Amino acid sequence: MTKNLLNVKNLKINIEDKEILKGLNLQINEGEIHILMGPNGSGKSTLAYTLMGHPKYEIAEGDIIFNGELINDLRADERAKRGIFLSFQYPEEIPGVTVEEFLRTAKTSVTGKFHGVIAFKKLLKEKMDLLEMEEEYASRYLNQGFSGGEKKKNEILQMSVLEPKLAILDETDSGLDVDAISIVAEGVKRVQDDKKSILVITHYNKLLDYLKPDFVHILLDGKIVKTGGIELAKEIDERGYENIRTKYSN
Repeated sequence: MTKNLLNVKNLKINIEDKEILKGLNLQINEGEIHILMGPNGSGKSTLAYTLMGHPKYEIAEGDIIFNGELINDLRADERAKRGIFLSFQYPEEIPGVTVEEFLRTAKTSVTGKFHGVIAFKKLLKEKMDLLEMEEEYASRYLNQGFSGGEKKKNEILQMSVLEPKLAILDETDSGLDVDAISIVAEGVKRVQDDKKSILVITHYNKLLDYLKPDFVHILLDGKIVKTGGIELAKEIDERGYENIRTKYSN
């Protein structure tokens, strides 16, 4: 029997007294890949940050249940320890902290287990080889001087190392060429298994061709208004959102 991993019920989110999410519902089971699409300003990133526990996003109503536990009041670090990961659309640069140092500290923090330098170096090299990343990346300062593609690949590397139960990718494919998208997609598929799930927020269809998602959701004006398969994403690519918006407004 498939186990429910994430259950978002009637979620309403306010930012500075403005309602952004207006009763959003979403269910993700273990082992599933979900795609979330929608025009700018529809609330996609708001959902991502809310699921991760960003303090700026106030839950006015509704519940977020993860792995059977109500997590509305948990801090971001507590959610990370329970297995939620968010890949940022615009990753921060952290001078003075190498990729390897950051990832080893994050792995220790999330798992609560000490990871020795030598053993972690071996693990990191294995993960980097899968993503076709040069070894020198490990010794570079986190995201400093990285190209857009390198930053996005580094986010996938973090996900690969941390092995979350639910990975939320916020427009990870933005700005990547076809080869980089292919590598990112392969990295995502290697992390995902019958117990781990992926929620991908995207504007593009290129990544979907590689991932073969289980469900595609359309978010308009703070609510998921339509759910389908990959054919729904292709409909959006061909016609845009107006057809769905017209149906929804009626």
